[in-house]
Amino acid sequence: MTTQEQGRLIFLAEPGKTEYLTFDLAEPEPGGILAKVTRANVCGSELHIWKGLHPTVKQCVMGHEMVGRVHTLGAGVETDFNGEPLAVGDRIAATYFQTCRKCRACRRGQFNLCENAYKFWMQSPRNAPHFHGTFGTHYAIHPDQYVYKVPDGVSDQVASFANCALAQVYFGLGLAELQAGETLVIQGAGGLGLSAIAVARERGARVIAIDGVGYRLEAAEAFGAHEIVDMREHETPQARAERVAYLAEGWGADVGIELTGVPAAFSEGISLVRPGGRYVSIGNVSPGLTTEFDPGALTRRAVRIIPVVRYQPWYLARVLRLLSETAGRYPWASLVDTDFPFEQVDDALEKSERREVRRASLVMPD
Repeated sequence: MTTQEQGRLIFLAEPGKTEYLTFDLAEPEPGGILAKVTRANVCGSELHIWKGLHPTVKQCVMGHEMVGRVHTLGAGVETDFNGEPLAVGDRIAATYFQTCRKCRACRRGQFNLCENAYKFWMQSPRNAPHFHGTFGTHYAIHPDQYVYKVPDGVSDQVASFANCALAQVYFGLGLAELQAGETLVIQGAGGLGLSAIAVARERGARVIAIDGVGYRLEAAEAFGAHEIVDMREHETPQARAERVAYLAEGWGADVGIELTGVPAAFSEGISLVRPGGRYVSIGNVSPGLTTEFDPGALTRRAVRIIPVVRYQPWYLARVLRLLSETAGRYPWASLVDTDFPFEQVDDALEKSERREVRRASLVMPD
């Protein structure tokens, strides 16, 4: 008599309360993949949901950043979304959202805004195939999620943040059309900010990084930021704006990018960008959190605001290739700086919330 194989997952029963649940592994649907998760990271989005700040998601299978291996291929799956052959055991990364290609946004080519992006992620874990998030020993990848093989030269530790952190800023700076020779100011030198430094340098831009945490500023320098603005020395928005202007021709950066998740950073960011510049907003994802804002300053400076949520799904392939091609140029592995056993998710979340770690990674049991 054969025993049904099982897996475990982490369920957010309510804000601040996690539970470990066990379910039978289901066969993937046609076109889908069941992955065995190797690593899953704690991103800022997990912290927002865990603290109850998401406007609608109060219960879910946690997690969306991951790297893993093919456990089972659904009927009809022979390749990844680049046409590369797939087999059991291959290392893979997948977009955390789906693109249905049928909704109003997808019909306009805005796959990152798919109206069904989180159709499965928000389902109860008691609904098969159960493993709707990446905080689990396994992860159900649905047919409308783009999936790519991980290049051989990219470690699991590095590949784990390709989906979300790196792909998001790569997409955002592409929308801002950041050019060689331009100056980029980055608000926040966490995982997203460090990723943005590398992407900007690859585009030939000059980088100014703003943060107030010592180890994050040290990492920004290690990634190649040309200038650092320490919030402990420049304590007010006006002082930071004056410093950035001084470092950028007395005028301001060509492009700004907000990666803090702090509402006040958005209103401050406009003053960091030169007249006619572009400002990318990524970090603030929780509706209802507000900040005072001067619309007249925005208008008179003619700054273009570029909000970014998710990314076009093929950007995941681009950043995996970027990681492979730049392995020796940036300390990519330092972005995932602290490993936690699968059983210590609360510890990983709490230390991430206190900014004691840059990016916590849950390492799954073999």
